[in-house]
Amino acid sequence: MIGVIADDLTGAAELSGVGLRYGLRAEVVAAGSESRLPAAPRDGPAEAGTPNAVDLICVDTDSRACLPAEAGRRAAEAANRLTALRTEWIYKKVDSVLRGHIVVELDAMMNQLDLKRAVLVPANPSLERVVRNGQYFVRGKPIHETDFRLDPEFPRYTSSVDELLGASGARPVNVCGTDDPLPLSGIIIGEAETTDDLRHWASRTSGATLLAGAAEFFAMLLEARGHRVAPSVGHRSAVPVATPELFVCGSTSEACRNFLVESRRRGVPVFGLPEELARGAEFTAEKREPLAQRVAETIGTSPRVILEVGLQPVSDPRLSRQLANQLVELVRAVLLRAQAKHGFAEGGATGASLRRVMDWTRLRVVREIAPGVVTFQVVGDRRYLLTLKPGSYLWPKDVGP
Repeated sequence: MIGVIADDLTGAAELSGVGLRYGLRAEVVAAGSESRLPAAPRDGPAEAGTPNAVDLICVDTDSRACLPAEAGRRAAEAANRLTALRTEWIYKKVDSVLRGHIVVELDAMMNQLDLKRAVLVPANPSLERVVRNGQYFVRGKPIHETDFRLDPEFPRYTSSVDELLGASGARPVNVCGTDDPLPLSGIIIGEAETTDDLRHWASRTSGATLLAGAAEFFAMLLEARGHRVAPSVGHRSAVPVATPELFVCGSTSEACRNFLVESRRRGVPVFGLPEELARGAEFTAEKREPLAQRVAETIGTSPRVILEVGLQPVSDPRLSRQLANQLVELVRAVLLRAQAKHGFAEGGATGASLRRVMDWTRLRVVREIAPGVVTFQVVGDRRYLLTLKPGSYLWPKDVGP
């Protein structure tokens, strides 16, 4: 069994999709739910017929919005639980543009696993997210010149990788090129611009090193360990068609805005939150219930309905989280009235809030629609399919309007 620790739900989901791509039976679990899964036998992976057999377990610690000390505690606890399951190796999934308490969580995991060195490769070259000369670029632009500068929780005000990582931990942090000698201890940030660069970094790892980074580095590590892409796994025919579809768009990214514009143009019903919520107003039952009833009635007549924040982007992290929670409150009220068989959640905070409200602790991946866009069956509640996508990624053609 392979273990992954991610600081948000969409990160865990993305790597579970990579695992499925390489023929692994994968689940995403809420932190603390790992004990419900069987440990791998000491002489090898679980047999296919073993109940709840899993090859890859991706733990969502939901720690990105935590205070640093709590984020570190959650990461260390997840590492401890995965070790108890006798995982072959553990990977720390980090946000590809380095949001979150990355150094703190790496420090905590290294202490828990008794490791002196970590190699962190955050680049996703296929998405044109690369690290070059110590700087982070997105589609050719320094990251602080993109929409990521507007992130309410972790605005990107610089393209320097050192500065993006923020407060340092107890260990030194070094940015290294592919040809540089590697320090024997500390946290090493690997520069990468191409898939070959990622493959090179995967070849330079050892058992005494904590491996960390984005999804594409994880894929190269799987290949370095002998796993191969299984083209027949997770294709469209493997997932039953389930309508009506309910989209929950909690992101205000450019990708999300374009999706909503095109959806409206095609006549898809779109509902947003009341404007006064952007000023900190409460989402009272008097405001929520009539809106939920309208949405539920529309679900009864339309194959697809979209719920969005529908307000101008806010810079206050507290208000941003409040709006995400209020959007999910609306979703829950809608689902009490209407049976939406396939939910689509855009944005990590939105997906995590939806999982918590619906009390879904285990999600088994059934299809990777596109990198980062993954469909799950809710374990223990087969009425629902759930597809998750990071807010900054595009919906693929299979899903888009």
